[in-house]
Amino acid sequence: MEHHKLDSIDLRILAELQADGRITNVELSHRAKITAPPCLRRMRALEKSGYILGYHADLDAKQLGFEVTGFAFVGLASQHDHELREFEEHVRSWPTVRECYMLSGEVDFILKCVAKDLSAFQNFITSTLTAEKNVASVKTALVIHSAKDEPGVPLEIKG
Repeated sequence: MEHHKLDSIDLRILAELQADGRITNVELSHRAKITAPPCLRRMRALEKSGYILGYHADLDAKQLGFEVTGFAFVGLASQHDHELREFEEHVRSWPTVRECYMLSGEVDFILKCVAKDLSAFQNFITSTLTAEKNVASVKTALVIHSAKDEPGVPLEIKG
């Protein structure tokens, strides 16, 4: 991917798209204070350069019947590279896991999980996660409520 230096217009385009991925190019160009054709060219260049990874809809989990969000703190028995890669590969195949981060410190991974109910979450933990051969420990925490859920990055736009 060819990276280019971002100017204030690029940052404004990124911020607007991050806030609303369905914004029209005409409205985006208006907010970026440029005309529509160069706005579209800039957006395509940002996509090609890898600054924009994709677009998605933000779904309401509860409305769709997913009542439980929980975190699993996972300790592995071995942290050899091939063991880490194998664990990550398995995690990517589990639909219940929505996010996975390798950590430094007391645990090796934190998994954000979404399940229909507590029983489904518990079943995933006991039947799938702890059944992995390299998993040495799992601690869980259930989400009571979300005080903030803001995807993306905190872009600073100057100018």
